Order: sequence, then C-alpha cells, then structure tokens
Amino acid sequence: MRHLPYFCRGEVVKGFGRGSKELGIPTANFSEQVVESFPSDISTGIYYGWACVGNGDVHKMVLSIGWNPFYKNIKKSVETHIIHTFKDDFYGEILSIVIIGYIRSEKNFSSLEALISAIQEDIEEAKRQLDLPEHRKLKDDKFFHLPEGKPVTH
Repeated sequence: MRHLPYFCRGEVVKGFGRGSKELGIPTANFSEQVVESFPSDISTGIYYGWACVGNGDVHKMVLSIGWNPFYKNIKKSVETHIIHTFKDDFYGEILSIVIIGYIRSEKNFSSLEALISAIQEDIEEAKRQLDLPEHRKLKDDKFFHLPEGKPVTH
C-alpha cells in the first residue's frame, strides 16, 4: 500500500442514510470532490486509521473506499465510521483522517446480517491494529490540529 499513511481532510456531507438507520453503524461521508481527490490507484476496500472532527479528540476509525457491492452504488464513496459515540450529527464539520492500514477487499454479502457481522469484525480488527505502538503514534500527528478560525460545536 504505497499511499499509506494517507492524510485527508474534508467537509462531512449527507450520505445515503444507511449507516445509522439500516446498519446501526453511523458513517461520516466525504463530498464527491474529496473522494475524487484520492489517488486513482488506491485499492477499494476496508481500512483503519485515526479520525478527528473539527478540533475535537482523535478517535480510532474504520473506513470503506469503494462502491459498496451490497448496495450496488454507482458512485465511489469514502465512508468513515468513527469508533466513538457522538451525541449529535456533525454535517458541515471538517473531518480529518489518517488512513494507516488495509483490512480487506470490498465484497458482496448474502444478507444485511452478514454485512453487519463483517463490519463488526472490521471494527475489532481496527481497534487491535490501532493499539499497536507504531500505529498509536499517528494519533498525535499535528495534522489533526486545524488552524483556528473554523468554529467547532463538538
């Protein structure tokens, strides 16, 4: 994975509305422009890393890059599940992420339950990987400190 670690920042936009409602796993979505700025040869699949909303705390995250075969998306998406419970939505906020490692390729699932189970396994793998000292150090990267001026509500 020659593009890793990959640093990215962008505004959180409304996605498909499936993460929280259907899956019980809320995701933060980047705009098409941010998605299109990703290296064209970065592999689709599931990744792990660190994420920060505005100037808030840095949390573990798992991220999907691709077309979500189960839902047959026609546009590539980048969806970040931050492993933390937020009390409010944060549409319009700036999400900063560092993608550190790759978990698995995208694949289709026979049922919603199988998809949810795979995502839960991905989350557990992300937590394990991010507890390793070589991955934990990126949590404190200066990239996560936004310049002052953008108000943060969380």
